[in-house]
Amino acid sequence: MKITNITNPTRFFEVIKDCKGSVELVTKDGDRLNFKSTLCQYIALTQMFKDARISDVELVVSEPEDFTKLLDFLVRG
Repeated sequence: MKITNITNPTRFFEVIKDCKGSVELVTKDGDRLNFKSTLCQYIALTQMFKDARISDVELVVSEPEDFTKLLDFLVRG
C-alpha cells in the first residue's frame, strides 16, 4: 500500500499502533522496518518529515482488517 500526503502524523501513528498484525515500512532500498516500533517511527519521522507531513510512504500490512483501518483513516482523516 503506497500512501501519500499524510497531514496528521499523530493520528496516523495512532492507527498504526491500533493495528493487530504487523505493519512494515518499505524503504527506498527495499528494506522492511517494523512500523509499529516507536524507534522505527522516530527514524521515519527524522528522515521523511518536511512541514509536519509525510509526503510518501509504502506500507505492507499483514491483516486485512488493518488494511481497512488504514484505508478508513486515509478517506475520513
